[in-house]
Amino acid sequence: MDVRPGGAWRFVVDRDGEESGFRGTYREVTPPERIVQTFEWEGMPGHVIVETAEFEDLGERTKVTATSLFHTTEERDGMLDSGMEGGLNESHDRLDELLARQDSA
Repeated sequence: MDVRPGGAWRFVVDRDGEESGFRGTYREVTPPERIVQTFEWEGMPGHVIVETAEFEDLGERTKVTATSLFHTTEERDGMLDSGMEGGLNESHDRLDELLARQDSA
């Protein structure tokens, strides 16, 4: 992850020996308020989503508002049908676990 405007990111998920790659570039990085990046599943090249994450300091907590912009309704529906929601929820659960371990350290 090269977290700066114009920088790139890539990660690979391995589920039972089957790998899926994802990549994108950072369009805007405004610490600590906002990140805008592209998101592309390598299994479906050319279908690029623009994701915006906004962070709001609530004192002991941070509110994160994430928005994904698709080019078409069909692309959005295809992504939802792919199981993306389950993967996103799993990622958030893992982040919760990581943050809980940091709080107790």
